[in-house]
Amino acid sequence: MNIPSTPQDLSTYLDTHFTCSCGREHYAPLKRVSIRKDALYDLPRCAKELGFRSLYLICDTVTYDIAGRRCMEILAEEGVTAAVRILEHIGFDEATVGELLFYMPRDCDLMVAVGTGSINDMTRFLSHRMGRPFFTVATAAPMDGFASALAVLNINHFKTSVNAQTPTAIVGDTEILKNAPYRMIAAGLGDLLGKSTCLCDWKLSRLINREHYCENLVALVENCVQQVLSQTDRVKERDPEVLGKIMEGLVLTGVAMSLYGNSRPASGCEHHISHYWEMMFEQSGTRPVPHGTQVGVGTVLILKLVEALKETPVDFETARAAAHAYCPEVWEKEVRDAYGPAAQGIIELEQIAHKNSTEDRLQRIDTMQAHWSEILNLLDALPRSEEVSAVLKSLESSCTPAEIGVDTELLKKTLLYCKEVRPRYTILQMLWDLELLKPLVETIL
Repeated sequence: MNIPSTPQDLSTYLDTHFTCSCGREHYAPLKRVSIRKDALYDLPRCAKELGFRSLYLICDTVTYDIAGRRCMEILAEEGVTAAVRILEHIGFDEATVGELLFYMPRDCDLMVAVGTGSINDMTRFLSHRMGRPFFTVATAAPMDGFASALAVLNINHFKTSVNAQTPTAIVGDTEILKNAPYRMIAAGLGDLLGKSTCLCDWKLSRLINREHYCENLVALVENCVQQVLSQTDRVKERDPEVLGKIMEGLVLTGVAMSLYGNSRPASGCEHHISHYWEMMFEQSGTRPVPHGTQVGVGTVLILKLVEALKETPVDFETARAAAHAYCPEVWEKEVRDAYGPAAQGIIELEQIAHKNSTEDRLQRIDTMQAHWSEILNLLDALPRSEEVSAVLKSLESSCTPAEIGVDTELLKKTLLYCKEVRPRYTILQMLWDLELLKPLVETIL
């Protein structure tokens, strides 16, 4: 079946194989999505219809009170065997995986994540490793990773994306979603705002690196974001219908990641900022604000850098000289200072990707010089930082680093080194290639 050339409803993309004009086959294994009032009652029905008999629910102390306890009651009423593990600490690392494995029933054939980001990531990773499918019961809609096939875990102090699996079903009860803390609702919208810079990253990499690109998936994400953000004025009313639409939009952007096979359609430099902050907060023992809130702040920062770039003359010869002068040993020393215990993982990533190598950098500089007017056109299509800040403020969400506990020293390290979090080409890597990252960071600081 050909993938639709114009964006369609979420149900169109579930459990269907598509051929695409981009030259790839697309498939999202997500089979069921129920986002409605009293959707918790669809949990036992979906489990029975898909042949599951022994469920293992994974919650933390908060999400158990919000939905986990009621899920267990509904499953018991419907005669479905279920066990539950309530995590009482925030770690989401190797030790937590071991705890969940230790308490998993021997006859478990389905895991159920009751919660949002971290609970989902732990469950999707463990279920994948144990060869079991999993469902998600959402307790809020603060991010777009529900339908992702990737899990982000703390492994040896390093925030790492690892292959996992997409849930088989997602349940979002709007009566629960509407009662989520307002900061969680705003975080989901912040995550969606970040799609502007992430899709620009992809378009730039297509031009500069000839990276594979799918116009249909880009259009799907862009349309989804526009539809959701058009309803932001009704969010404060906690209208269940609107919050259901936000949840659907976040699931759909996650489906786009699943269709493509990685997070390129929904994650770029604004997410790398968030991942870096999460690692630094983890190392200092500080609990970060929601991921989507960080992404919103990161999006504003990237847009400020882009605006500074457009007012700065680009000297391609200076960029080439910097490429020739690049010293891996100096870079490694800086990374160890910027990442602390997580530095070794970053260094090993670069040893595989070679994204900073002189040869690759020179090739990109040549391409940028030849296509600079096209690059400027892509950057001109981005929203202004003031526009995104205004939307965040209207949602009573943070829009500056200081509001989320990021001081000037941490902010500088973030903007200079968070590009190393992933070997993916972004606006930040482009600024580094042009030897403009440090001066432009100083400008916006």
